[in-house]
Amino acid sequence: MLKGIPRVLSPELLKVLCEMGHSDTIVIADGNFPAETIGKNAIVVRADGHGVPEILEAILKVFPLDTYVDYPVSLMQVMPGDDVKTPIWDVYKEIVSEADDRGDKVFAEVERFEFYEKAKKAYAIIATGETAVYANIMLQKGVVIA
Repeated sequence: MLKGIPRVLSPELLKVLCEMGHSDTIVIADGNFPAETIGKNAIVVRADGHGVPEILEAILKVFPLDTYVDYPVSLMQVMPGDDVKTPIWDVYKEIVSEADDRGDKVFAEVERFEFYEKAKKAYAIIATGETAVYANIMLQKGVVIA
C-alpha cells in the first residue's frame, strides 16, 4: 500500500497512468462498453467492482488533463432516437471541476461510432462495472509540471 494514493487505483492502473505520456488517452468505460474488442491495441485494466465516478475522481488526483487542447475530456454522445437521460455526466462535471480550473468547459460530446474509433487509439481502457448508460468517458493526459 502507498500513502496518499486512492485505494481504487490498483498497482496495474498506477503503472499504466505512469507509463502514459502527454496527449495519450485513456477510456474509463461503463459495463456495456466492448473494452476487449475496442482495446485490442490498448492495455485493458479490469475494475469491475467500481463505478466510473470513483475511478475518475481517483485518476484526476494523480493525472493532469491536457491544457494544449480545448477538450481533453470526451463523452459518448447519446444516439438519436435513444430516450436516455445522462445524469452521470453532471457528476463527471463536478469531479472534473474539482480537479481542473477550466471546469465543464473541457468536455466534448463525441458521436458514438467516432468515440469507438478514438477509443481504438487509446493507450488504455479501464473496464468498470458501471451500470449507467452512456457513461463512457475519455481523458487526454497533460504535462506534469514539477
